[in-house]
Amino acid sequence: MDIEIGATVLVTILLVSVRLSGLFLFSPLFSLTRLPVRLRVLFLLSFSAVVTMGTMESVVVKDLTLGRLTNMVVNELLVGGIMAFGVYAAFAAFMFGGRILDFQMGMGVANLIDPSTNTQSPLIGTFLNLTGVMVFFLVDGHHMILQGVHYSLEMIPPGAGLNQFNLAAISSQFGVLFIFGFALVAPAVMILLLLDVGMAFAARTMPQVNMFIVGIPLKIFLGLLTLAFSLNYITPLLGKLYKSIFLYWEAML
Repeated sequence: MDIEIGATVLVTILLVSVRLSGLFLFSPLFSLTRLPVRLRVLFLLSFSAVVTMGTMESVVVKDLTLGRLTNMVVNELLVGGIMAFGVYAAFAAFMFGGRILDFQMGMGVANLIDPSTNTQSPLIGTFLNLTGVMVFFLVDGHHMILQGVHYSLEMIPPGAGLNQFNLAAISSQFGVLFIFGFALVAPAVMILLLLDVGMAFAARTMPQVNMFIVGIPLKIFLGLLTLAFSLNYITPLLGKLYKSIFLYWEAML
């Protein structure tokens, strides 16, 4: 009996850790610091053990075969991937908006090396992403993530498959990337568009002035200035962006 109870707990911890692996190992919320892989795995297993002890759901290991265990692991990977997609799509809006503003300001060729993923990231997008993650933790969004994890374990116990596959929710969350990404930088983009129109008229009336030399510093200055002022008024927009993660989880789970 003791061996059976121990196996139940171990299998449940394994399945919970598989579900949370994508969310905690690769999510932009928890991958900003370059932590060693072993430390991340240790944290994931420890957190999964705490969650397993706090939930009433457990896996029945009686007559458990390798094929059934493999099927459970695949189901957990699918559930974890769907949950991670909601977070990825929401925070990718910062990168998308930053990329738009980079091109408008003439800094499309300037990229930064993201130390967490070893990939090139847009300059303004990296700044917006770091700001978004900071605000998310300041408004206790990580507490909502923990509640969402508990909600997923209640709706879909460890080892069980998805109850439904809501393709409309996936499409809606994918659209969040583009809608909120543009909305974050819309004031700066509009100002830069008006500046381009004004510079076009000035180039026709004053052909002796090199608008390329004058325009690039002016666009960078006005773009950054407008972005700085607009950051004071995007709190409701950030609230809707963060809320979309949990609405997506509720629709999928």
